[in-house]
Amino acid sequence: MKQSFFENDKALLTVMVQADNPDRIKELIDKSVPEGAEAFGMQFEQLKSEYRTKEVYKDLFAYAKDKPVYVTNYRHTSNEGKTDDMLAAELVELAGCGADLCDVMGDYFDRQPDEVAVDKTAIEKQKELIRKIHDKGAKVLMSSHVLKYIPAEKVLEIALEHQKRGADICKIVTGADTMEQQLENLKIINMLKENLKIPFLFLCGGECRILRRIGGELGCCMYLCVHEYDALATPAQPLLKQLKTIRDNIS
Repeated sequence: MKQSFFENDKALLTVMVQADNPDRIKELIDKSVPEGAEAFGMQFEQLKSEYRTKEVYKDLFAYAKDKPVYVTNYRHTSNEGKTDDMLAAELVELAGCGADLCDVMGDYFDRQPDEVAVDKTAIEKQKELIRKIHDKGAKVLMSSHVLKYIPAEKVLEIALEHQKRGADICKIVTGADTMEQQLENLKIINMLKENLKIPFLFLCGGECRILRRIGGELGCCMYLCVHEYDALATPAQPLLKQLKTIRDNIS
């Protein structure tokens, strides 16, 4: 039976397999499975344009076998120059090809510094996009990469907006450069547990980012990690092998 991003006993170990070609994605999958990968994250903005086809998508999702796949289609790298409408259409296509969880950026159709759309027309377009993805059989993670420390009330405001717009999972990335900010972020996880009706992933960057290593034990629904640090891996994401050891040994 295929695993799921939902209703797991432990936060899912989701390995981000970033590459500009399908063979490298498959190589990272092959390396990750023996080390305990439970899901995969494929970032299609990294894939070269010649590989952006339905055939490639279906092949990659099938290659993950019983592991669910989370997909992103952000604005950078191979997607530079595309409109948000184009990116949204590609997400729907990915959902139709077998993606399990699609990342809808919180500021699709209304670009904002904190990645939360405020324009009413844009918000309605986001809701319609989420409905289209659901109709294809996939779930939606809505993401806002704030990338700096923000107070608890602002985090909750963003999270509730994600929920209101129809997301199945809320993802917010902030920051922490001091121990005080890090402690506040740890408290925020509990606040999200008490106030949200949907699962969430609360991450932070900066100097103090312990959330990425223990967040799942406090309430986050998954971990984002990497098998190895190559040119495209996100440095802030912990190594799978280390993260599995931490998760499996925290009671």
